[in-house]
Amino acid sequence: QVQLVESGGGLVQPGGSLRLSCAASGSIFSNYFMGWYRQAPGKQRELVAQIFSGGSTNYADSVKGRFTISRDNAKNTAYLQMNSLKPEDTAVYYCHGVSRIDYREYWGQGTQVTVSS
Repeated sequence: QVQLVESGGGLVQPGGSLRLSCAASGSIFSNYFMGWYRQAPGKQRELVAQIFSGGSTNYADSVKGRFTISRDNAKNTAYLQMNSLKPEDTAVYYCHGVSRIDYREYWGQGTQVTVSS
């Protein structure tokens, strides 16, 4: 099984940028579809972006054109580049992995992103 550890969260002003990283260990990273979810206070966890083994991507409508998901299989790391951040992007962001072999799901511990002036 894979272990996922996020980093890169923090406080940023509206219009600013952050890059989140998700470091994977314990398994073959390329065997996993990767994604980012977020959960704001009082709201359900929601999908932000996904990247599949062939490199295709999927984004929530609310982040299209502002966020970019990517992965570096050589570094066992997935990324979420977030630009033009808005206060409504404030949430805990979670890294998510799904095994291509048995479709088991794995989650990181989350990293806080706060967008505020």
